[in-house]
Amino acid sequence: MLYTVMRRVVAPTARMVWRPKVEGLENVPADGPVILAANHLSFIDSIVIPMVVPRRVYFLAKAQYFEGKGLKGALSRYFFGSLGHVPVRRGAGRAARASLDTAASILARGDAFAIYPEGTRSLDGRLHRGRTGVARMALESGAPVVPVGIVGTDQVQPVDAKLPRIRPVTIRFGEPLDFSRYAGMHESLPVLRSVTDEIVYRILELSGQEYVDRYQKSASQEAGLDAA
Repeated sequence: MLYTVMRRVVAPTARMVWRPKVEGLENVPADGPVILAANHLSFIDSIVIPMVVPRRVYFLAKAQYFEGKGLKGALSRYFFGSLGHVPVRRGAGRAARASLDTAASILARGDAFAIYPEGTRSLDGRLHRGRTGVARMALESGAPVVPVGIVGTDQVQPVDAKLPRIRPVTIRFGEPLDFSRYAGMHESLPVLRSVTDEIVYRILELSGQEYVDRYQKSASQEAGLDAA
């Protein structure tokens, strides 16, 4: 029911207000497992993507968003649940593996999963080196990867802004990337790095950002998964 309300009421209203320009949406498969790998400029990226994709998209979200008390906590659970966000504990080691396992289960049942290869939102507007969680996920699941370039959301809601503003937004979906040639090689670090770099390069072509060959620092996100 939460998703139905989001799809039929909230999403059309948001599209009417922000009028996002969408390119290449036909590249997103109508069904079956798919990984949407996007650049990350603002919190609202996790709202924009499910707003324009005509199938349900799942994200990982901080567990704290689902654990609040009282009315505020209930509203938070309702909001993030309606967006398809799944609660996870952020961190390295076991937490990182648990995040990958959660994503794997989503893909295994044939759903769409979105990930930010940078591991966290960009604080300077540039595209940073990708973490290899996206490559491991693609090789373990066999799902195609659709690169996504988002433009303008950092102007809609900058890092320090509490409320979104009305600014132009563009979302570009690239052609699906098939990494089946690397099947069974998900433990090879050189292969993971090569696949990650290819995905990030495709995102770069779509977003038009300046590239920086270093990680955007964010403790506890070594798996390459951003919990929104």
